Formats: sequence, structure tokens, C-alpha cells
Amino acid sequence: MIWVYLILAAIIATPLIIESTRKPMNDKARAAAPGQFAHLSQGVTHYQWYGPEGGPVAVCVHGLTTPSFVWQGIAKGLAHMGFRVLVYDLYGRGFSDRLRGAQDRAFFITQLNDLLADQGVEDDITLIGYSMGGSIATVFAAQKPNRIHELILLAPAGMCTLTKGLLGFAARTPVIGTWLMLELYPAILRAGLKAERDRPTSVAGINDLQDAELNWRGFIPAVRASIAGILSDDLQEDHALLHHEDVPVLAIFGSEDNVIPLSSRDILKRWNSDAHTAVIEGAGHGLPYSHTVDALEAINGFMQQSD
Repeated sequence: MIWVYLILAAIIATPLIIESTRKPMNDKARAAAPGQFAHLSQGVTHYQWYGPEGGPVAVCVHGLTTPSFVWQGIAKGLAHMGFRVLVYDLYGRGFSDRLRGAQDRAFFITQLNDLLADQGVEDDITLIGYSMGGSIATVFAAQKPNRIHELILLAPAGMCTLTKGLLGFAARTPVIGTWLMLELYPAILRAGLKAERDRPTSVAGINDLQDAELNWRGFIPAVRASIAGILSDDLQEDHALLHHEDVPVLAIFGSEDNVIPLSSRDILKRWNSDAHTAVIEGAGHGLPYSHTVDALEAINGFMQQSD
């Protein structure tokens, strides 16, 4: 009988031990990172600038599992259009600090506020968000509409529930939820990456870069905290406020996106009838890097129209 308990204990302990042995994000890990680092109120944030100094500022917010490298193609395209582009890693991802605790709207707004202040970025910002970053960009813009020149959302979260099923249970449930995320999430993420592997990309090695995030301690807990936090928010009031404040909004969706369904476009239009939308045919959830040219064309057309 004791062998049963020993086996059960080993099963329970294994994902916790694996997490504890993952690489820590520290100064040694950051030595070869591109860009720079800001010491903000919550911790260290990795960031990088693209484009000409003095150009209008565009700030890009990445998604749940893809750090700032996801913006390489978009950022270079915006820089070619004359923008000064700021990309950064959300806490728990890339080269930024791994922080414990809730990752709700206040958490992410604080990081972005701190970074903009640190970099001397003031108003008239083109704010761009991808996936979960679309939620972060939306709530930031709704809180500070006077600072936003335009809001651009790529495959944005916030219009549909993403916290159902096993991941939702794992995110909301103490103790057992932590174990489930550590045990099951690597396989879930890798299955999603496998489905996207054959798509074209403007970011070299994008799938391997995303997979490598699993090697860092604190990444999976950060994903869990975000699912329970910002990704559990209904953003109807935020989008309604943006409509009331006349903030120009463009939302771009992929016709084959199995994470953010195309029905989100219709929900957004109900919440903000002035929002512009575009659909990229054949694009999945990775549209910023798989359909970079199409996304940039939609962005450029929107900017010309709104100006």
C-alpha cells in the first residue's frame, strides 16, 4: 500500500519540481537580450525601440504567451512608415521580471504607465495590442482616452470568454489549479504551436522562440494569473467609453482564428458602432507574424482614413 502513496506523491511532486528547476530570469539570462531594461515600480521590464527618433510614437502590447519578439515584422513596417515604435515584454514573459500575484487590468496598466513615464512618452500615442495585449490596450485607452491618438487591435481578446474548460478551471481553482497548469499547459501550448508551424512568418524561428518560454521559471504561473485576471474581464464598458470619447479604433481579425472567433467582430460593433474592422482571409491567431503585410496594409489604410 505504501507504494501507492509513494507513486501518488511522485506524480503530485513532479510538475512542481520541474517548475522549481526551470531557469530563472536574472541578469545572467538578460546579458544577450536585445534592447534595454527599465527598473519600474513593480520590477524590471525589457523594452526595445524601432524607427526614427522624433516620429509619432506607437506602443505595441503583446499577448498571453508571445513576448515582444512577436512584433518584429509589424514594428519594422511601422518604422518604415515613420513611426517611433516601442515594444516591451509583459511581466512573466520574455526578459521581464517574473512577478507573483494577480495579473488583472490594474497590474498591466501600472506596468505600461510606468514604462511610458520612464521613457518620457506623453500623449498622442498610437496604441496597438495583440490578443491579450488587445485587452490591455483597450483598458489602458479607456482609462486615459485623452492620451490616445488611435487604438489598433489585432486578434483582440475581450469580446468573448476565453476562460472556459480546463484552463478556466485551472486558473480559478486554488492549489489543484496550479498543479494542473504546470502539468498540462506545456502540452497545450505546444499543440497550438504545432498547428501554426507551417504558416509563413515575419519573425524567424517564431515557434521555437515561443516554445522556449516554457523553459523559464514563472512563465506558466504568469499565464495562469493572466487567464484568471485580465482575460476574465468583460470589456463592454471600456469599448463603450472609447466610443463615447471618439477614440478611433481599428480591430483586425483572422478568418481562421480558432482562439479569437470571428464573431468577436460583431460583438465589438455592437459595443462601439464607430469601430473599424478588417478581416484577413486565411489568417489564424498568429496574424501579426503570419500575415504581417496584410495587417500593415489594414493599419495604413485606417490611419490615412482617420487622419
